[in-house]
Amino acid sequence: MNEENTAAAAVAVKADRVFDSCSDKDCITNLQVMLEGGELPEQFTSVKTRCCSIDNVCMSVEPIPFNRGYYSVDVTYTFGVELLAYDRSCDAPTTLRGTASASKSVILYGSESNTKTFFSNGARIGDTNSCCEVVNLPTASCQCVDPIALETRIAMMPGLPVQPGMPAPAPHRAVVLTLGVFSVIELTRPVTMTVAAYPYQVPTKTCSAEGTDSPCEIFSRLSFPTDEFLPQMPGSSPDTGSSCGMQSLRYAGFESNHPVPGGVQ
Repeated sequence: MNEENTAAAAVAVKADRVFDSCSDKDCITNLQVMLEGGELPEQFTSVKTRCCSIDNVCMSVEPIPFNRGYYSVDVTYTFGVELLAYDRSCDAPTTLRGTASASKSVILYGSESNTKTFFSNGARIGDTNSCCEVVNLPTASCQCVDPIALETRIAMMPGLPVQPGMPAPAPHRAVVLTLGVFSVIELTRPVTMTVAAYPYQVPTKTCSAEGTDSPCEIFSRLSFPTDEFLPQMPGSSPDTGSSCGMQSLRYAGFESNHPVPGGVQ
């Protein structure tokens, strides 16, 4: 392409602008797991977390009355938990499943807008409240990774009254977690911006059909996985995802000053 065809042109685009954002590293303690089968059976004496995921995040945005342009973002996490429960430490575990929830609030700047936007597909932004005021809230988003189970234990939890004024039920055994959660929360609004745009360029890479090499030819070009046959030592960076054991050793302060046979450290 010549220089004339690759020159940038100013075009208007509609995009979601991030007005404010924050990142958090939350340590959530005393998080009770609501088991699918009800209360934790009496025969189980110990539990550990097999996996934990964030199944849903519910968010609400409310303006801060005393600080215009700022909003309170209330976030509620719903965790899906899979547990291994043991009668005795050497017995085969029983898999239990349940859910847990935790909430947090942050305050972010989201600017102000007194406009309502209507789209041809039926969508709309902004509304009118009972005082004939336009309510146009920014959109909150929460990016997060699956939590880290820092602790799993059995504890006696106090019962909660079913109705106000009724006596609380007796304490019961429950699984309690401590989770570490990493998240990024943003407030965005759709805005019109002028950006530089370049003409479309046809890709130079040729589309290839299904490979014609035989499986043995493909296999012959692979390097021998030497690292897979070597034990991982503390302080190393395993290439595979099964690094839970090595992380536990590192967290426990395990160190080795002995040379490793073969010169592998």
